[in-house]
Amino acid sequence: MSIVETYFHELSDTQKSQYDQLQTLYEDWNSKINVVSRKDIGELMTHHVLHSLAIAKFTHFRPGTRVVDVGTGGGFPGIPLAIMFPEVSFTLADSIGKKITVVEEVAKALGLGNVRAVKARSEELREKFDFVTGRGVCKLAEFARMTRHLVDTKHYNNAIMNGILYLKGGDIGGELKPFGRNALWCDIAPYFPDIPFFAEDKRIIHIEI
Repeated sequence: MSIVETYFHELSDTQKSQYDQLQTLYEDWNSKINVVSRKDIGELMTHHVLHSLAIAKFTHFRPGTRVVDVGTGGGFPGIPLAIMFPEVSFTLADSIGKKITVVEEVAKALGLGNVRAVKARSEELREKFDFVTGRGVCKLAEFARMTRHLVDTKHYNNAIMNGILYLKGGDIGGELKPFGRNALWCDIAPYFPDIPFFAEDKRIIHIEI
């Protein structure tokens, strides 16, 4: 049983199998293309998979939602979220081709038909999405500047307004000030209270665009 099942109790057998495969898949690909820190690959399920799934604790994407994961790297948070929400469309974008190769191959191995991998910078994307996700890509203001044009501000399908869902650690007070009341954040630790990693100022931020 994967650690994901400890915190998410309504997974299908298919989802359980997909999460169970992640450690082996990423260990194999990481030996060829470094997408996760070598010293961190052993903690993949907590430091990367559960961290990504904090977004699934924060909000539930309804079927038909469109999500773009900018600066996805090896597929985080996009791949874990795509498993959790099979009826949601995920576009995983990164400017580095080798990382997109990993994303494509992992998605293929898992049978994730709701994932599309794109080699592109955010500025090159012209589609509209309900949400942009990211994980520690850069400073919050810079990430918002790079991605706000991707957010569909006319059509809404979820309990929270369309915008940016960003995972970031450390002191975020100064970074939030420019967004005023359009920014909402919460600590991740209460979602996964038994894991010390999340007690270290890990947060999820929602910016309404």
